[in-house]
Amino acid sequence: MVSRAVKELRICFVGESLVNGTGDPECLSWAGRICQNAFSKGFDITYYNLGVRRETSSELKKRWLQEVSYRLPKDYDGRIVFSFGANDTTIENNKTRVSQQDSITNLRDILSIAKDLYPVLVISAPPVDDIEQNQKLVDLSKEFAKVCHELNIPYLDVVPELLKSNIWMDEVRKYDGAHPREAGYQEFAQIVQNWQGWLNWFK
Repeated sequence: MVSRAVKELRICFVGESLVNGTGDPECLSWAGRICQNAFSKGFDITYYNLGVRRETSSELKKRWLQEVSYRLPKDYDGRIVFSFGANDTTIENNKTRVSQQDSITNLRDILSIAKDLYPVLVISAPPVDDIEQNQKLVDLSKEFAKVCHELNIPYLDVVPELLKSNIWMDEVRKYDGAHPREAGYQEFAQIVQNWQGWLNWFK
């Protein structure tokens, strides 16, 4: 008889539509898939998807603590995964919705509080079907990585691998230019669930 792992985790995934899983007909996103994978290995996970479409980091900064605190009471082993930045880099009215410096400040403000309350991981926003925006995402991811390094928080940059993924890029291109379908989200999930930062939560 195989013994079942008994580690119980409550995990909040906080971000935008790419956390929410927009475009995924299975309504799982990459976040639901990595939790499904961990659950299949015997881990007891309560999964909260707190992705909000079109939300920027400035808006996320205002809501995350109240929403997460309600779902992760101190009596339980609560964790947070943050992933955002795509909406910040979107052009609206001839400028990015959030400047790079404001995005960096928002991340630092969020993480400075979160890291003292819960174990935290940060994952970059994935690429889209726009060369100029992808360059902004590459640049922003490098800056996010620096912040996470300073705060000793594990950071995963998914942009390089997904840019090379024909599945991800083709689905994004064919759907709406920003979101994939189920196979694309599975590609994203595969990267995350093989990442040491995620795996360390299940030792």
